[in-house]
Amino acid sequence: MNPALSQIGQQMSQLTGVRAIMKDIIETLRLNRGQDLINLSAGNPLILPEVEQLWRECTQELMASPEFGQVVCRYGTSQGYEPLIAAVVDDFNRRYGLNLSEQNVLVTPGSQAIYFFAANAFGGAAANGQAKKVVLPLSPEYTGYGGVSLMPHTVVAYRPRLEIFETEHAFKYRPDFQQLQIDDTTGCVIFSRPCNPTGNVLTDVEVRQIADLAVPYGVPVLIDAAYGPPYPSLNFTELVPVFGGNIVHCLSLSKAGLPGERVGIAIGDRDILSVLEAFQTNACIHASRYGQAIAALAIANGALADVSLNVIRPFYQRKFAVLEETLRTALPQDLPWFLHRGEGAIFAWLWLRNLPMTDWELYQHLKQAGVIVVPGSSFFPGLSEEWHHKQECLRISLTASDEEIALGMERLAATISQIYQDASTYSAGQQWQISEAGMRP
Repeated sequence: MNPALSQIGQQMSQLTGVRAIMKDIIETLRLNRGQDLINLSAGNPLILPEVEQLWRECTQELMASPEFGQVVCRYGTSQGYEPLIAAVVDDFNRRYGLNLSEQNVLVTPGSQAIYFFAANAFGGAAANGQAKKVVLPLSPEYTGYGGVSLMPHTVVAYRPRLEIFETEHAFKYRPDFQQLQIDDTTGCVIFSRPCNPTGNVLTDVEVRQIADLAVPYGVPVLIDAAYGPPYPSLNFTELVPVFGGNIVHCLSLSKAGLPGERVGIAIGDRDILSVLEAFQTNACIHASRYGQAIAALAIANGALADVSLNVIRPFYQRKFAVLEETLRTALPQDLPWFLHRGEGAIFAWLWLRNLPMTDWELYQHLKQAGVIVVPGSSFFPGLSEEWHHKQECLRISLTASDEEIALGMERLAATISQIYQDASTYSAGQQWQISEAGMRP
């Protein structure tokens, strides 16, 4: 059967970003089953024994509780499971000196749902016919933002500044406030902190500057803290969440060991959250109450924050160190490679300046070498302008063993070195120069 699709049906039936290449990755793994192929493409967190044990214990406590039937066998409110909301309010008030009430929290089926609700509640065609944009202030960004709007061309991203540390083979993206536009055509603003795919962490000053630009237009600013503190605490640099005013702070428990339960938490102004709650009521009633119930136990007793800080964070931070050390040893110093500062998340982001082929072609070469990564051009949703940089980057997952990461980086380094060596634009010993002090190559 080939049913006729509406405009929205056509829009939402198309795969975007990383999802568009997952079919190829899955097929490659299937056809090469049993062969020595290192998969560094996954965004699925590893199952850590201590984390799994935490959720087993919370499940056992819930099952032994008289509350079990009410949790599993009854509908709940669209705002969320009351004990979870209370646990979040108490924890955040104590931890960050806030004055939240239960009205400042909304629980959704994963944080992706928050951005979908917001993008379509605040973005798209307004009541007066004006087109409202969903603004991503810094690109590259989470690939999932590319599919959040029901209307095409609603998501708009801005090219960043590049802060390059040439001798260290490192760099960092920063918002370009001279280019960023937030005005009466903006419906909402979304960005991740720490960032998937780059590991970038915007500073407090940058966050507040973005939020302040949105205030005069009554624009909500949603901060995607799926990798942030206090759970899962996958920030490798100092990071304190920013709250207040038009900011909606968005948590996810996926990287804290509950990706299968889809628990997202939005913290912010009640007027904004009430719109998202109504959207959720119409879309899916409420999030899984089982996931909310065990999360409530783990937050209330402090175990989730503790395992995040003392198990999850050091586990992935060590893996980034293995990747970085291997690349510094295996890649020639005279090649123009740059690793983004590892400030958080579960990925590394590699930029290969003046790459003699596209990132998709490099992806195919790396598969032949026995390592799978993700082409970087998948992570520029909403950035329509031509920029060669988009075809020069790779996302590398840290969700593998230390040995697999090291071997994968050795294979990657050997492949890249050979590609540059074979390119007509490269000659042995040549120094690759950056343009305009490295700010906009």
